[in-house]
Amino acid sequence: MTMLLPQSTIFKCSLTACIAFIPLACTASAFAENVNTEEWQITADRIIRFDNPESVVAEGNIVLIKREKIHPPPPPPPKAGSSTGTSDLLKGAPQTAPSPPADAAPKEQERFETKSTIKADWMAYDVAQGTMKLRGHVDITSGEEKLIAEHGVVDLTQDTGTFSDATVTLSRNALHLEGKTVEKTGVFTYHIVDGWAITCKVDKGETPPWSFSSSDATVTQGGYALMKNTTFNIRGIPVFYTPYMVIPAKDTRQSGFLFPEMTHSTNNGYGFNLPFFYNISDSSDATFFSEYYQNRGFMPGAEFRYVIRDDEKGTFAASFLNDSLSAPAGDRNADQTAYYNNTLFTHTNSDRYWIRGKMDTTLGDDVIVRLDIDAVSDRDYLTEFNAGQYTGFNEANNRFLQAYGRGFQDATQDQRENTLGVLKTWTGMSLVTEAVAINDVRVPTPGPTPLWQLPGMDFSGVTPIRNSKFNFSWDASYVDYWRQDGIGGQRLDLYPRISTPLPLGDYLESRAEVGARQTFYDVQSHGDSTWDQGDSPSRTLYDFHTDIGTTLARDYAIQAGDFHVLDHKIRPYVQYDYLPNVGQTALPDFDAIDRIQPANTITYGVDNFFDLFKSATNRDFSSNSELTYIKMKQSYYLGGVRQNILYDSNNNLLPADETNKPLSPLDTKFGWKLTPNLDIIYGDDFDVYGHGFLIHSLGGSYRDSAGDTFALDYSYNALLDVNQINVQTQAHLFSHIRGELMFSRSLSQSQTNTENIALIYQADCWSVQIRSIYTPTDSSIMLIFNLANMGTGLPISL
Repeated sequence: MTMLLPQSTIFKCSLTACIAFIPLACTASAFAENVNTEEWQITADRIIRFDNPESVVAEGNIVLIKREKIHPPPPPPPKAGSSTGTSDLLKGAPQTAPSPPADAAPKEQERFETKSTIKADWMAYDVAQGTMKLRGHVDITSGEEKLIAEHGVVDLTQDTGTFSDATVTLSRNALHLEGKTVEKTGVFTYHIVDGWAITCKVDKGETPPWSFSSSDATVTQGGYALMKNTTFNIRGIPVFYTPYMVIPAKDTRQSGFLFPEMTHSTNNGYGFNLPFFYNISDSSDATFFSEYYQNRGFMPGAEFRYVIRDDEKGTFAASFLNDSLSAPAGDRNADQTAYYNNTLFTHTNSDRYWIRGKMDTTLGDDVIVRLDIDAVSDRDYLTEFNAGQYTGFNEANNRFLQAYGRGFQDATQDQRENTLGVLKTWTGMSLVTEAVAINDVRVPTPGPTPLWQLPGMDFSGVTPIRNSKFNFSWDASYVDYWRQDGIGGQRLDLYPRISTPLPLGDYLESRAEVGARQTFYDVQSHGDSTWDQGDSPSRTLYDFHTDIGTTLARDYAIQAGDFHVLDHKIRPYVQYDYLPNVGQTALPDFDAIDRIQPANTITYGVDNFFDLFKSATNRDFSSNSELTYIKMKQSYYLGGVRQNILYDSNNNLLPADETNKPLSPLDTKFGWKLTPNLDIIYGDDFDVYGHGFLIHSLGGSYRDSAGDTFALDYSYNALLDVNQINVQTQAHLFSHIRGELMFSRSLSQSQTNTENIALIYQADCWSVQIRSIYTPTDSSIMLIFNLANMGTGLPISL
């Protein structure tokens, strides 16, 4: 028996039931305009039913939609106190009207959600087998998955199928697959014969900018595309071949090779680094570096990371190199001799390394632990290996700074601190315990070695004294200083203070503070050093501080865009500090606490702040409201002689009579926010006795809406012989090309310290970066290639 239904018929039952009972259930509604079922909706130009075997054939503009009913959330439980029981009535509680019967409540309209859609020109449905054959413009969409083919067979019960000349796209990571034969084996899993893949969106008929083609590929549930007989193609042209390859097919972290790094430099020769990323778990991973330099040898490395939560995480890394260019002075060949002559490096060790790491953790609610590790084999290592994308000092420092809010000491620092700190806080009090070990990479010279803290503790706090206006504050510190050679020992420093505001009127802000300091020592000699000032010296100091100031404010009506009020605040102030001149030469000299300078000084200054507001009542104190500030201060040393006498970089007294010169340099600071994206900061110290500008600095930064940035920093310090300019900029040069420049030059030494230039070409599906790095000791060039949406798993032969 054959039955012909008119165009655009919509079945009024589930698909399987409707096919089985077309004569009984569907005939009555054959001419309905729009009838939806609880799960499926089907339309076509013609639908034909066959009884033996039981099947349905549809032709022309076939659309099959699978829908699921959306169940509303359960109603909230009745509120407490809504009962109308006898006990409530006896208490006089307000009565609640009884609820209407269930059948009287309005019935909520049923809602459905489309889960998948199948389109084709021709369809044959086998009811008994639950399979569907499709031909012509086959289009299957299900959530993030879209499949287009010429023809195919679908198993509706298993969500599987086989398709010819098919394309599969996954929107979550722009994975694009094409093949002569595509077999859908499960949810987001496929088997592809004679196909290619790209992790980027490609329009139909468009030649992909790059792709991986293979004779056989399997996309697994674990998120990988396993490919055989694979070639990497650029614009359809094969570039290299590998018998096996793995590429990521999802956007979550997964194990795999990272993008290789290719370099060439004057000292290192050609270099290649192929990192491997290992995803240990959702909260930890490891990266292994197989770095090789033509002139130096193999430099393996590894990095381990874990994150439990924002305040509990750690990163530890290490790199090691048996350097072919490094050797003791008497054992050097011609290449090694040229290397030392050209770079003027001083290290002589061939075993070179850098071990680094940071850890943050919290014990309980208020105990914070911080660990910082920074150990290097020699003073030249970080200067030489500072440019690598993965293991170079600059990039590593930036990554740690971003992740932990603190980086490493400067690459040229030859006494590197390794610290373990524990902070415990209470209301108004804190206890800090810190152990510090020093990695000393200086050229061995006679003299004391660096001090280690084993450990140091500082207990500080402030508390009001009963109900008075007086506050009691304190700093109590203990430290055990150890060194391999030199004077060490233990020190206990107690510094209590009492402060109070002074009642000088409603318009004056004033405060006075008095403090006493007692310091005790237990001096110890290490190595060949000797100490002849007594093993238990001590020191007693007292000090006094007072300040007075006031704040004046005035509004000015202006018209500057959305701002209509200019707020000007001016705060003049005067402060006095006194600390007697007490001899301290009999004390060991560990740090600044052991040599506290005397003071008998009056400091005066004035601060100006200018802010913009939309109105007198709308005062949003944010960074966008700041316009400019000007701060000036100077000190007058009572007694006529400055305590801080000025010296040049060679420790020679500056050429001027320093006696009876009580005024300090005039300290000026100026900040100007020209626009929300442009800041300028300037500062200087001007000597009023003929030395002129001793220190001045200029800094500025700009960032526009397109992401272009420019930063300038100029520093001059006559006392330290510093005259340097630093420039950093990033700009879009053309539609797909971005340029970067990092430049540092010492004007006093007429030497460029760093010149880092990069050109980045960013296409829709890939990018390539060429970076040139110059330092006085080396010149290098790097090539970095990235593919879109490849994440941490680079497709490399396994």
